[in-house]
Amino acid sequence: MRKPREIAPCRHGIIGVFAGLCLLLAPASRLVAQSQPRSVDDKFREATELMRQGRLAQAEEQFAAIAKEAPGFAEAHFNLGLVLEEEGKHQPAIESLQRALALKPNLHGANLFLGLAEFRLNHIAKALGPLKRETEAYPTDAGAWMWLGVAQLANNQADEAAQALDRAAKLDPKNTDILYHRGQAHLLVSKESYTEMFKLDPKSWRVHQVLAQTAAEADHHEDAIVEYLEAIKLAPVQPGLHEELGTQYRTVGKMDEADAAFRRELELDPYNVLAKYKLGVLQVEKGNAADGKKLIEAALHEKPALLNSDYNLGRAEMLLGNDAAAAQDFERATTSGNSDLDTVQQGWYQLGIVYRRMHRVEEAQKALATFQRLKDEQAQGMQSAMRKYTKGESPAVEPAGKPN
Repeated sequence: MRKPREIAPCRHGIIGVFAGLCLLLAPASRLVAQSQPRSVDDKFREATELMRQGRLAQAEEQFAAIAKEAPGFAEAHFNLGLVLEEEGKHQPAIESLQRALALKPNLHGANLFLGLAEFRLNHIAKALGPLKRETEAYPTDAGAWMWLGVAQLANNQADEAAQALDRAAKLDPKNTDILYHRGQAHLLVSKESYTEMFKLDPKSWRVHQVLAQTAAEADHHEDAIVEYLEAIKLAPVQPGLHEELGTQYRTVGKMDEADAAFRRELELDPYNVLAKYKLGVLQVEKGNAADGKKLIEAALHEKPALLNSDYNLGRAEMLLGNDAAAAQDFERATTSGNSDLDTVQQGWYQLGIVYRRMHRVEEAQKALATFQRLKDEQAQGMQSAMRKYTKGESPAVEPAGKPN
């Protein structure tokens, strides 16, 4: 089981998480003040400000005094629980949060932080209940869904965790902590599925397909080819396998083998648009521009805006000597958003060459200058990432925690 302390809720700590709640709770004290002495309301505001400022010991003392003076004041018990939790006093925090919930069962955030406190004590089963209640009461709270998913991961409930974290990601799609935990959940679901598949039928062609895909993702393309060939032996007419095999052959430069694989795929499945497109691109790379253009255009007729299609059409037109058409294709490749970054860079280079052939000298110079700028920026980015790496810094956002 994953240890709770190895999974951080966010980069800003509890203070950052409950700061917004403090702003919501301060006005609530004014409603309570109608039945409480004025001094309680003043103390609550002062304690809330101390909590905002991170002066936790003083805030704890004041909230404890308010809770004793006004035992029916749910928000005072809640804020006291938050302060205690930030101080690492998990069990007293649990008791304060439970008192707040006894007074106001749906107090926003109370179940969330109760679950978090239980989680940090490694009481995973106890944490799940309040976290579920928080998501039920506040279904648009991304943090509640994230923590429910994290707790479910720790409780070896990968399927449920993936569902909860998918909900969190929809609510807060740019939160890197949510995205990290969501990725971990889906990775575990995949592993569980593959493990079960191996148990059920270790000689299945699906097993070899999974091994091939895993090898390909790790850039072990020769190993991937071996596994795809084994899968095809067991399922020779299974749609998709020859296309995937052809992709691996093309990656390692075995063009004739890739050609044969793509053509076999189209024999088995004439409606496989990607196989048709990949075969067309391969023909262009082999110098068969007319055949390549025909295949690419046929694929685009069925599925417009295929990735890098403008660039590949431009290469075909360029080989055919149709410089004006090639220029139009490369112009779209560098501006339409249907090309990846490397292809955009190469598109500017090819555009410069075509402009030069068309005697559009000034435009050729601008295109080649853009190519060089993008190339330099890419190199600088790689150097910056390497410097950070050698200094022990991550070039990307660090994940919120690491699984065991």
